[in-house]
Amino acid sequence: AITHDDSLLAVDDGLHTIQKLNADGELLLEVGDRNNPSLKWSGKPFNRPTSAAIMPRTGEIYITDGYGNAAVHIFSPTGLYKRSWGSSGIDAGQFIRPHNVIIDDQARVYIVDRECHRIQVFDSQGTFITMWNNIHRPDSMVLWGDHMFIGELNGIIGVDDAPGLGHRVSIYDLGGDL
Repeated sequence: AITHDDSLLAVDDGLHTIQKLNADGELLLEVGDRNNPSLKWSGKPFNRPTSAAIMPRTGEIYITDGYGNAAVHIFSPTGLYKRSWGSSGIDAGQFIRPHNVIIDDQARVYIVDRECHRIQVFDSQGTFITMWNNIHRPDSMVLWGDHMFIGELNGIIGVDDAPGLGHRVSIYDLGGDL
């Protein structure tokens, strides 16, 4: 992800790290313990993280940890762990494969919850605000002005060729309306 300050956040689910680089490719920060994942489903950083974003107001780094965890972690601008939220499940604030994170200019945190077919929206502290349901396996999001562009996947065994499922980009307003 390219951040508000033109840094690059590179999430490596194989190394279990997030790197922040400047526009020249110089390493500014690395978060995570290379090649030393947390225990699977422990909720502790990191077991195959999936995405990262920076809160422009604070510089805090929000990281989805979705392949071997079901959590969102927050780190300080200098890489110190602050807090986490989320667990495995289908209720509000729970995730099955949190896969992408976007932060808007109102400090709302949008999390792709891919295998639950939804986007969950939180405040900056991780308090649940709302969810947008019935989005077929959302994989990634891009916030552009007042619209969220959401890439949807297909790929569920047995319905790969079902019409109207996945392989599309859906455009939502920030109220969650298609």
